[in-house]
Amino acid sequence: MRLLLVRHGQTPSNVDFLLDTAIPGPGLTALGEQQAAALPEALADEDIEALYASTLIRTQLTAAPLAAARGLDIVVRDGIREVSAGDLEMLDGHSEAGRLYMETIFAWSAGDTARRMPGGESGAEALARYDSVVAEAAGTGAGTVALVSHGAAIRMWTAARADNVEVAFAAARPLDNTGVVILEGSPDDGWKALSWAGAAVESTGRGAESGPAGRPLGEVEQG
Repeated sequence: MRLLLVRHGQTPSNVDFLLDTAIPGPGLTALGEQQAAALPEALADEDIEALYASTLIRTQLTAAPLAAARGLDIVVRDGIREVSAGDLEMLDGHSEAGRLYMETIFAWSAGDTARRMPGGESGAEALARYDSVVAEAAGTGAGTVALVSHGAAIRMWTAARADNVEVAFAAARPLDNTGVVILEGSPDDGWKALSWAGAAVESTGRGAESGPAGRPLGEVEQG
């Protein structure tokens, strides 16, 4: 299966660099609406047969133009929502809270899944819910599936599940609003990342940590 993980369009909380993860969350900014409207053309070469979005409003709004263009229903699933910030909710992503948030999710990707976000979920819980939606999508028999999800969750899950993506690679590379990570594989056989934000993924290298919206730490924006 070809799996497209699409980050939602820009939100007011992205602009303000807030760790905003609660349901239902904010809608899109004017720019975010433009980004969503551009998705059908950006993904014109992808034969998308199923389309999922999270329980946060911003992903459903982002998926809507693509759904309309392809004649698809949007399947809403809680499992692909953003990683809950717990006690860090609505804190400044530029602060130590943003650094702790990102350190925690990438610790999960590295295998420390028992670690828990302060006041929030564990890595085992976050990965399990994301895995369940990916497995459901794979079970549809669709050749290509798009999941409109969130920056930190996409990067965390890809680093944990793609055989060719190291944690340092995912931590160092931005995923801007409506950025896409494309993978190929299955829950049984594993996953290989083909491209990350438009760039081919051949091998992964080490780099500096970055924030939940794909910004270097110090410029953290919640996904």
